[in-house]
Amino acid sequence: MTLLQIKNLSHYFGGLLAVDNLNEEIREGELIGLIGPNGAGKTTVFNLITGVYRPTQGDIIFQGQSLVGKAPHTINALGISRTFQTIRLWNMMSVLDNVRIAHHSRIRYNLAEAFLHLPRYRHQEREIEERSMELLRLFRLDRYAHEPVKNLPYGEQRRVEIVRALASQPRLLLLDEPAAGMNPREIGALMEFIHWIRDEFHLTIWLIEHQMRLVMNICERIKVLDFGATIADGTPEEVRSNPRVIEAYLGEQAEVH
Repeated sequence: MTLLQIKNLSHYFGGLLAVDNLNEEIREGELIGLIGPNGAGKTTVFNLITGVYRPTQGDIIFQGQSLVGKAPHTINALGISRTFQTIRLWNMMSVLDNVRIAHHSRIRYNLAEAFLHLPRYRHQEREIEERSMELLRLFRLDRYAHEPVKNLPYGEQRRVEIVRALASQPRLLLLDEPAAGMNPREIGALMEFIHWIRDEFHLTIWLIEHQMRLVMNICERIKVLDFGATIADGTPEEVRSNPRVIEAYLGEQAEVH
């Protein structure tokens, strides 16, 4: 079943063409990669999907509904969540509160109920805290629940960011360079982690990544951008041996296994 469809998507920044006539169809349960040189337009694609930018032309359809013109919080509530290339957590807040915040796209109480601490507010806030702690326990982060995020090791902060993204109960998870700043051992653990969350949460995952070891070993299909245009789309084996990809991006990294 098709979950996300991108049709003839283009985006300009002034006179600069950042995304050039992109077409993509992502089926439910896929784990796919988006790679390319710096400045190829990869993060711009994620920003277009999540409503940070409005496309110059084209359409983005999620579960049969166009996302163009919708606000980021609306798109998140529809079932798309993401992480960022640079970790964006509330550093002075606790790990638990960072995860609690992500649940609030689905709250049903109103401002007056919150202000007066009426029963519906108290009940939903209790549910949010319980669900947040369940997620932290599942990811073995519960020991950090009341610790300020800034005190956590870098790799654990990455995990908190992914947990926060999962808290909104997405169907599509966009990961923007999840291995950034990680050492080889951490990257190996991350590969297992991404596979596990895909299967455990029945997710579809689209990731941007420069670490070719990760991309080639976990992605079932890879799209390659160069100057905003698609230059290859296929299995890791097909992409690894594509002359255009090697010339534009992979080079010696094409031998990564």
